[in-house]
Amino acid sequence: MKVLLRSVRIIDKASPLHGQVKDLLLENGILTQIGDGLAADGAEVREGNGLCVSAGWIDMRVASRDPGYEHKESIESVQEAAARGGFTEIVLLPNSRPVVDSKDTLNYVRKGSNGGPVVLHAAAAVTKGTDGVDFTDMIDLHTSGAVAFTDGEHPIQNADILLKALLYLSPLNALLMNRAEDKQLTLFGQMHEGVSSTLLGLKGMPALAEEMMLSRDLKLLEYALEKSTTPDTGLPLLHVSLVSTARAVELIREAKAKGLPVSCDMAAHQLAFEDKDLMDFDTNLKVNPPFRSEADAQAVRQALADGTIDAVVSDHSPHDEESKNLEFDHADFGITGLETAFALTQMHSGLGLEALIEKLTSRPRQILRLPQVTLEEGKPANLTFFRPDAEWTFVRTYSKSKNTPFLGKVLRGRVCGVVNQGGFRWFE
Repeated sequence: MKVLLRSVRIIDKASPLHGQVKDLLLENGILTQIGDGLAADGAEVREGNGLCVSAGWIDMRVASRDPGYEHKESIESVQEAAARGGFTEIVLLPNSRPVVDSKDTLNYVRKGSNGGPVVLHAAAAVTKGTDGVDFTDMIDLHTSGAVAFTDGEHPIQNADILLKALLYLSPLNALLMNRAEDKQLTLFGQMHEGVSSTLLGLKGMPALAEEMMLSRDLKLLEYALEKSTTPDTGLPLLHVSLVSTARAVELIREAKAKGLPVSCDMAAHQLAFEDKDLMDFDTNLKVNPPFRSEADAQAVRQALADGTIDAVVSDHSPHDEESKNLEFDHADFGITGLETAFALTQMHSGLGLEALIEKLTSRPRQILRLPQVTLEEGKPANLTFFRPDAEWTFVRTYSKSKNTPFLGKVLRGRVCGVVNQGGFRWFE
């Protein structure tokens, strides 16, 4: 297949063509030419009109539900949603049934990448069944291709488990991902603890639950480094998922200033709402970590801007109708986010386009120890095409689940197509 894309703005800090408008010729998944006034017989032609291209985007936190919960999301549907959202690579959490805690399940997930433009990376569980008790064989899983280790939707509560995981993974130059939450402090919690939770009569989830656990994790990281004899690689050993409070980002900022090997991300949807937006009891806004206060939201935006927050993720968490169309107290936590992550970040973060793309491309790959991607003639293309200023209405989701508050909404920042592994998809 031959495709000619005319007048495309290149967003790639690693390329000497960064910021320039060029024509791109793709042939069977290879970027064969970059230049001006290109022509190609028999090629499909796509006109620019504000079109941009970058390295393919990567999402560090996606729940696919497959195997075991395919009625909520399957390998095929999560790949389609990811492609529509501009992601050519996604990291799948281990919270399936069975859990990704063995080579067999790991290989099942990774083989789902074959033949499509979206590569599936598997994060393996730290503990068997993600129950926080017994370790998985992390060395075996690492050599089998696990891109990181996490108990995913179950934050590690046991300090000894987290410490030993850090000590085990350090010699492997492997990454531990954990979300900071003290589950005892959030027990039966439904939303952020504050004025809005009081007015609504809902049990609150205090910011303290995130901040105390994050403080613990950072102290354990520092202690593990004192015990370790592994040379410093300059890469994060601990990645903190879904930071959401002002004090949490300050703790990360302080840890980085001390030189601790730590990184963090935040969910794109956290930029769009605050706790006061839950007054209508919309269960599509029930997420964990919960939407926080205005002060927290401002602090998170500042942390994005100054680089304290390294990456933006979708935190794609699909649920069927039976899990969401309930009284607020009984509904599950989570939003589907793959198709809207870019637009929400574009609309609500305040980041410039170059900085935004970096948080979807080069920085996540660096954290995950994955090869960097750049635009280069003669190399297999791993690219995302998008119009940052285009408005569009989110009328249909390609996820199997519909738990998103953005259906029917007008968004800014449209994904036009992706190419990876020889597969080319165009959505306009």
